[in-house]
Amino acid sequence: MGMKLTKTALATAALALCASPAFAGGPQNNPGSAHHLAAPGVYCKSESKKKTEGQKRSDFSTCVVAQAKLRSNKTDSPREACKGADKHHVKGEKGTAFSRCVAAGAKLLKDQKAQDEQSSQSA
Repeated sequence: MGMKLTKTALATAALALCASPAFAGGPQNNPGSAHHLAAPGVYCKSESKKKTEGQKRSDFSTCVVAQAKLRSNKTDSPREACKGADKHHVKGEKGTAFSRCVAAGAKLLKDQKAQDEQSSQSA
């Protein structure tokens, strides 16, 4: 029984160490992370991870893919990157999946611009 507990504890510790940078916050919270943006999922954390009937992807997944497109410079428009997001209002939710995705994309681009300016000033 002790061996099982030890393996579980080690696995949990390893996961915690690997995951800690993802939960550390955006670049503004990490003075030593001038060259790293937060993961795309951080910008989309308010999105639902459940698919509704007829959806190919969850709202979270659609948002993350859009953020990845912006980050890789496949597009520089949050509206274009989020074009596959649902534009229907859901009762009890603020905005639409599309509008939340666009807002997340705008935040990513703002953080990316700030990072680029910081990098050019320190170089």
